[in-house]
Amino acid sequence: MNFIENIREGLRSIAGNRLRTILTSLIIAIGITSLVGILTAIDGIQSSVTNSFAGLGANTFSLVARQDAFRRGGRVQKQDEPIDYFDAIHFKQRFPYDATIAVSTVVAGAAQAKFESKKTNPNVQLTGGDDSYLTVKGFTLQSGRNLTQNDLTYGLNVAIIGSEVANTLFEKKLNPLNQVIRVSGSQYKIVGVLEKKGGFSGGGNDRIILIPLNNARALAGTQKLTFDITTSVPTVSDQDEAVGEARGVMRLVRHDQLGQPDSFDVERADELAKETENITGYLRIGGFGIGFITLLGAAIALLNIMLVSVTERTREIGIRKSLGATPKRIREQFLIEAIVICILGGIGGVIMGLGIGNLIASIVSQGKGGFVVPWVWMGLGIVVCVSVGLFAGIYPAVRASKLDPIEALRYE
Repeated sequence: MNFIENIREGLRSIAGNRLRTILTSLIIAIGITSLVGILTAIDGIQSSVTNSFAGLGANTFSLVARQDAFRRGGRVQKQDEPIDYFDAIHFKQRFPYDATIAVSTVVAGAAQAKFESKKTNPNVQLTGGDDSYLTVKGFTLQSGRNLTQNDLTYGLNVAIIGSEVANTLFEKKLNPLNQVIRVSGSQYKIVGVLEKKGGFSGGGNDRIILIPLNNARALAGTQKLTFDITTSVPTVSDQDEAVGEARGVMRLVRHDQLGQPDSFDVERADELAKETENITGYLRIGGFGIGFITLLGAAIALLNIMLVSVTERTREIGIRKSLGATPKRIREQFLIEAIVICILGGIGGVIMGLGIGNLIASIVSQGKGGFVVPWVWMGLGIVVCVSVGLFAGIYPAVRASKLDPIEALRYE
């Protein structure tokens, strides 16, 4: 009996026990689905996060005040004093680089917008910004115009709204431009509507209402605002030098004493992306561990089924040996059966994992992530399947090859 004939016999044996083959393959498929599905979902989420940061720009950094206590040198430091309006304006005037600088502040993070009888949920972010805000933050106008210098100088009651706010208030039945909405007790005329941005933040970018900076200051009244300064330099190569210069200028503006730590924080878009990538790296390790444990259970189940198969086919093995089959050929037959079953289950598991993983990533990223085809994880899944087949098939194959042909023929 040659090797090719062994393969054919193994396939015939698999075809002759379809129910057992389907159930066994399903066990393997579930294990591979968990492995490939988790890793695909993580890759899809990472792709969405990367796209979100790409929209902000890799050559962008922000100066912000830390509002929570933090540790430095093992000691808990108090929070930074807020960056006020005059700090932001002085920085913008003193920064020597040819850069685009946007100054913004969040007036309310849970505001509610109303138009006639329609109203949004109280989760709208009311933001005050300047005419550079949309460009630096990576927003695109769907219709209307940006804030003008006249709007900013006189603090006019005009607003640019996000796509989710527009859909909720106007339900695509009415053109939002030039309509008047009420937010935080004030009326605003809509002059622009933003395109859907979404992203890993859960759609918060689409629940924004942007108003002129001076109007936001007036609306806040006695509320103490903290201002964010976002700077976009012309090229990525300029960023390191620009960040160092910005840190020095901001220390002068904030009157930070020599030898004392910064009273603000610099957040670079590329650093945030790298940090997120590191986190997803740990998630991949955890996902692989979970998938491996599931596959280990599937391998044990396959081992048990193959042992039962050896017992059921003891007489058949005796006949094969009496006709001249060597122990090597007997081992090959059972190994081939185990590997083929695993590959069938693996292919099904890869397909299901690919679909489920992308579905999870799409839900988490609000549909902004593209369809991810992780060739590495798919290849790994098939390799793991073959490995599981070898692991689960070796012992039953060796056991079958050692059966005494005379005792095997007597087996009932």
